[in-house]
Amino acid sequence: MASRIVELFGFDPGDMSAVAMKTRRERTCPFVAKQCQKTLSDGEISGVCTLKPMTGGPVICCPVRLYADNYRILRDVADVAFDPGIPLFPTDSPVARTGEHVAVFGKGWGKELRLPNRGRSGSYFVDWILAHIGSDGHLRGFVAIEVQSIDTTGNYRQERETYLRNDPFAGTSTAGFNWENVNKRILPQIIYKGHVLRQEPLCQKGLFFVCPAPVYRKIEERLGGGLRPYAYQPGALTIMWYDVGDAVAAGRQRGLVKLGQFTTTIDQVALAFTAPSNLPPAQVYEKAIRASLELT
Repeated sequence: MASRIVELFGFDPGDMSAVAMKTRRERTCPFVAKQCQKTLSDGEISGVCTLKPMTGGPVICCPVRLYADNYRILRDVADVAFDPGIPLFPTDSPVARTGEHVAVFGKGWGKELRLPNRGRSGSYFVDWILAHIGSDGHLRGFVAIEVQSIDTTGNYRQERETYLRNDPFAGTSTAGFNWENVNKRILPQIIYKGHVLRQEPLCQKGLFFVCPAPVYRKIEERLGGGLRPYAYQPGALTIMWYDVGDAVAAGRQRGLVKLGQFTTTIDQVALAFTAPSNLPPAQVYEKAIRASLELT
C-alpha cells in the first residue's frame, strides 16, 4: 500500500517558506540541528521523517523525528524515572555540575557509554542512559532508553525528488512499512536488553522504550493486548508512544505529541511474544496448497 510524504527535512514537503527551503537545500535535520543521517539505498540523504499511508494517520519513520522539542523524550523519561525537574546535562558539558542532576549518555550528548563486547552475535547496547547523580556526587541509579521508529519498504524517491525541485507535482510513491520488523527485530531486542538490565542493581526502573504510536499499536496487536500493568521495578518495561501533531502554517513544524505510556515487565512481554496467540485458523497451509493446486 503506497504512502505519501508528510514531512521532508522536518517540514511539510510543499512548504515554500524560506526556512523550509533552506533545510531541503542544505539537507539538514531541524530536530537536532545537524545534517540528516537517514539515507536511501545508494547512500543519498533521504530527509523523509514521516509518511502517511492510504488509510490511517501519519507514521514517523525516522527515530530522530522523536528527538523534537530539544530531545523532549529524555525529559519525559527523567521526570517519571526520577523526581520531576532534575536538570539534564550532557556528559561532556563544560558547565560545572553541582547538586543533583541527570547525566545523559547518548549520541549527540557527549560521551558514548563504553561497554564490553558481548563476544557473540547481537548487541545489548541501548540508545540512551540517564544516570541520576545525587547532591553528594554519588550515582543513585540509572535507566536505559531504546528509541525505535519503523523501517519502510518500497520506494518514495520520485515523490521526494519532485519536492526537492519545488515541483508542484509530487510524483509517485510505492512506499510502505515493514511491520514484520516488530516481530523479527524490535520485540526480540527489547526482551534481550531488558533481561540484561535487570541484572543491574542500580537500574531500579528498568528499560524505557520510545516509539511512534502506530508501532505501539502493532506491538499491542502482536502480543495479544493482554499485558498486565506493573509498577516500576527491576525488569520493568515502560513503553511511551508519540505522534506528530496537526498540520501547521508554512514555516512551522508539527509538534510531537505524547499519546500514552504503559509499564509492564520483560517477563510478561517475553511470555506473550512466545505464546500461541493470534494464530491463523487451523489447516491454513493445507487449504492454501489445495487451492493453489486446485485439489479437493
